[in-house]
Amino acid sequence: MNQEVEDLKNTVSILLAKVESLTAQVVDLTHLVNVLTKENADLRNRLLKYENPKNSNNSSVPPSKDENRPKRKSLREKSGKKPGGQKGRKGKTLTMVETPDIIQKHIPQYCNSCGEDLQHSMLIPFGKRQVFDIPKIKIKVTEHQIYKKQCLCGHITEAEYPHEANAPASYGNNIESLIGYFHTRQYLPFKRMQEMFNDVFNAPISEGGLHYILDKLVNKAKPAYQLIKDKIQNTKKAVGSDETGMKVNGDKHWAWTWQNEDATFITITDNRGQKSITQTYKEGFKNAVLVHDCWASHFNTPAISHQICIAHLLRDINYLNELYNHKWSMAAKLLFQLAIKLEKQMDKVDYYYPNTRRVQLEKRLDFLINYKLPPNKKELVTFQKRLEKYRNYLLVFLYREEVPPDNNASERAIRNIKVKQKVSGQFRSTHGAFRFAVLRSISDTVNKNKMEILKSFNFIANLRTD
Repeated sequence: MNQEVEDLKNTVSILLAKVESLTAQVVDLTHLVNVLTKENADLRNRLLKYENPKNSNNSSVPPSKDENRPKRKSLREKSGKKPGGQKGRKGKTLTMVETPDIIQKHIPQYCNSCGEDLQHSMLIPFGKRQVFDIPKIKIKVTEHQIYKKQCLCGHITEAEYPHEANAPASYGNNIESLIGYFHTRQYLPFKRMQEMFNDVFNAPISEGGLHYILDKLVNKAKPAYQLIKDKIQNTKKAVGSDETGMKVNGDKHWAWTWQNEDATFITITDNRGQKSITQTYKEGFKNAVLVHDCWASHFNTPAISHQICIAHLLRDINYLNELYNHKWSMAAKLLFQLAIKLEKQMDKVDYYYPNTRRVQLEKRLDFLINYKLPPNKKELVTFQKRLEKYRNYLLVFLYREEVPPDNNASERAIRNIKVKQKVSGQFRSTHGAFRFAVLRSISDTVNKNKMEILKSFNFIANLRTD
């Protein structure tokens, strides 16, 4: 009996040990399952980025970095109108002028039927057509001769050469302004510009000569460049800002713009940080709202307030919708679309009086910011935190008439740097990049004020700097 009890105890002990061992294994397996589950979820989230990659349609990624160039998706909603000119639109076509420069009369000399001489027959006007063309361009050379005269008092007075005739032979101000126009507005590289002056204008200018003449124009333009900078500094209208990377002699530089509806100022720096902003606009914009994307350095710029570009946010939301297809991101997109629609419908007085629709949008925005999102939707949560951080800078455009909802104008002002780089590859020096920034600031400002760019460059070329 005692032996049986002892055997039973041993059996129980063995079974308990096995149970304990199995329990430990279960704990280990449970931990392993949890680890694998977490890793699986993490891998799924990482795979989502590859299944729904960021591109220029759903983020701030530039089109040049798009893989396989996805089909462009505009943020604009369909208007229901057919493409092309709308009904009632006034067309514009080439029309005849009342006083042509040359009139050529085409008179028949013989009858096409019997061959009779028609020299003495009456002329009957039958029709007319006009051909618009450019005559062959021939360079004009003006020789300036100076003389001197002696007064009865014995003093000899000498005439002076005009300021453009500063050498025995030199190129005139029209050529100087054309070089600036072709370089800055039409993006011609120097080799092609040299070819054009030689083939089209019969003016054989060397590449070194083009650089010399362009330097002359830029030196005359510097006061206007400074005036544009000061105008942006002191404006009471909203100021938009943006920056983009560029190459200068193989090194990474940054082109910056600050602009509004009246003027555009562009500068080139060697960094994308606060240092560049401080060097250019140390005092910020005390009289204006600054419109920009979420780049941190812009928020450190002093201003009355800030407005985040809604177009950037909508592109980010497009990506979130592709990634998660979650109701929160859809609601956020609708909110900002409604805000833009409301801004277009508001009259001047609506900004200064209570607005029910604006109040409703504010409440919906607060609801979205405070909404409890699933923790595993990491990028959705990150975007929500961004909205929370910049809550006061999201709907400023609904309270100030001069503030646009997006920063598209700044992107347009800076895009020309990319076009120039696409054509020429890069700027060879910081001096060359500065020249482009000066003349492009002036050409954009002139264009915004509905003035002719070439005429403005010609006006600058005729300035005296001595």
